Amino acid sequence: MRTPFLNSRLGTNVLRGIAAALLTALVVPAAWAQDAAELSKITQSWIDSSLHTGATAELPLRMEVEVGELDPRLRLAPCARIEPYLPVGSRLWGRTRLGLRCVEGGTRWNVFLPVTVKAFGPAWVLTGNVPTGTVLTQADAVQAEVDWAADATSVLADPALWVGQVAARPLQAGQAVRQAMVRPPKLFQAGALVHVSAQGSGYAVSASGQALSAGASGQTVRIRMDNGKIISGVVNEDGTIAVNL
Repeated sequence: MRTPFLNSRLGTNVLRGIAAALLTALVVPAAWAQDAAELSKITQSWIDSSLHTGATAELPLRMEVEVGELDPRLRLAPCARIEPYLPVGSRLWGRTRLGLRCVEGGTRWNVFLPVTVKAFGPAWVLTGNVPTGTVLTQADAVQAEVDWAADATSVLADPALWVGQVAARPLQAGQAVRQAMVRPPKLFQAGALVHVSAQGSGYAVSASGQALSAGASGQTVRIRMDNGKIISGVVNEDGTIAVNL
């Protein structure tokens, strides 16, 4: 059975589940003094609960959260209602921070706690170093559990997504295979004669042309046709060029 890889949709579901919980304010008795240790304890308990009851509960990941500490010299005024929030541009994934602000109290305050969210799940880990340009095979990696959130790049947990791809840079043994590490192999080089299929409203024509750059499956390339006209098209898996007119 193929394991889904971490993509933007999965990342969005994670964030939506956590963000929904973040909008629920933490209510703290006004008599309490808001010190760093108490805030860390409350935050840790609340985030742990959110990850186990929100959208992340259905994901193929084992979530772990580490909450850092505030400056021990910091003293916060008592607050009747503390609201957690994600700062603009932040997300609860990997190393980040969580905002806590007093929205109901004699003295309004706003602090940030460092947070590390780990998401352990299945991935393919390289067994040896791989030079740039090497075509990857399934023998190059073994399956293991890794922290998907250790890097912002998507994990390719399905071998069909990376077997046959080319190393985009030098890869090191022990690395989990991620999307930014591989690219499609080049199907032709600049100057090669390529077959072009053009489609329009009610017609289709085929011709040959000269590629002006190297091309891989899914890439857009420019081709100089026999009449000198330059057009652009998308490279098919078989190396032909599809052009929509």
